[in-house]
Amino acid sequence: MDNLGFNFAGNDHQPLAARMRPERIEEYVGQRHLVAEDKAIGRMIAARRCHSMILWGPPGTGKTTLAELIAKYADSEVEKLSAISSGVKEIRETVGRAKERLQNLGKKTVLFVDEVHRFNKSQQDAFLPFIEDGTVSFIGATTENPSFELNNAILSRARVYILKSISEQDLLALMDRALSDDEKGLGQLKLNISDANKRLLVKLCGGDGRRLLNFLELCGDLVEQDREITEAIIEQATGNQMATFDKGGDHFYDLISAFHKSVRGSSVDGALYWYSRILVGGGDPLYVARRLLAIASEDIGNADPRALQIGLNAWDIFHRVGPAEGERAIAQAAIYMAAAPKSNAVYTAFKTAKQAVQEQPSYDVPAHLTNAPTQLMKDIGRGKGYRYAHDEPNAFAAGESYLPEELAGTQYYFPTDRGLEKKISEKLNFLRELDQNSGNKRR
Repeated sequence: MDNLGFNFAGNDHQPLAARMRPERIEEYVGQRHLVAEDKAIGRMIAARRCHSMILWGPPGTGKTTLAELIAKYADSEVEKLSAISSGVKEIRETVGRAKERLQNLGKKTVLFVDEVHRFNKSQQDAFLPFIEDGTVSFIGATTENPSFELNNAILSRARVYILKSISEQDLLALMDRALSDDEKGLGQLKLNISDANKRLLVKLCGGDGRRLLNFLELCGDLVEQDREITEAIIEQATGNQMATFDKGGDHFYDLISAFHKSVRGSSVDGALYWYSRILVGGGDPLYVARRLLAIASEDIGNADPRALQIGLNAWDIFHRVGPAEGERAIAQAAIYMAAAPKSNAVYTAFKTAKQAVQEQPSYDVPAHLTNAPTQLMKDIGRGKGYRYAHDEPNAFAAGESYLPEELAGTQYYFPTDRGLEKKISEKLNFLRELDQNSGNKRR
């Protein structure tokens, strides 16, 4: 077969991922929901047939390998096209070879199209007649949702199979196989790696088998005489990947947690460091901007209400001028909030009030606080006795009650003596004194 010789003898110059490419379906890693004996592709392979299909899944999940194995078991040649570098001319030439092969040799052809979603609609249409008349069995590979990227005509003629990121268990098995295989793998190097570092390497590859083998091969090139793959070796081999891995998982949330705690702890340098780690790791700067708005309310509150506005301004600047300047504006907001006076009094007060409401009965609104838009409502006493604050000295109705009678005297908000909240505390204490002097407690 043109593309399925799988002759690894003397191919030491080939990358490990190429040398480890499976020759049999039993060696294929992952996708058991498709290739197990009782599953759709597994049954098709057992019957040595091939129908047209779309393989949809993340990079490194075995789409190309699976297409080659399907062709091998169906006794078909493989013609490959990449939508990145091919056009209608290449499609016609490839189909021409398939026709000639079928007519002269009686040999079927699997046409494998990588990145098929990158073909425009007219280019996709060029495949249709040859799929329809059986000149080729069409296998398209895509990382994008076929429902949005492919013609309905193509979709109606090809089954869509979804490939999943390769599981940690399967990747660990693949690594062990590569480390122990003397002929195709790295067995001759006698490498040592702890279970913890195996799991780290697997996490760094993000479910991508090809990436795992590439990383492992680089580690093999970097080891010292002790042949030990350490965390330092892994960091060298993976480069920025140590910062980027697991963006949506535990590691990412550890980074954002470290950032939040640095701002809360008034560490400007810590905030800048963890923000930079998130950015270098490919994190969304607007996620940090959203977290800053939460910090402005949760950890700064009324100690410096300007923090909320500065956070909003940074968000707005990012949208107006783009990432380069926008990321800097978010850094400015992070520095401001780290240096700002801190208070969680608003956060605590709101949480306490909300919990109280959930746990207590729904007390009636006192009559003087009820709405009375009509004369009838006024006649039945709604709004009666309400004192309009602006008509009172200091715009404050001393002794007026604003809570249900059952909660008289309850206090939820306890401002600190930091920042502006110190002034707020002084103001509230002054108002409470007016209440007491009026003969009533502020409620």
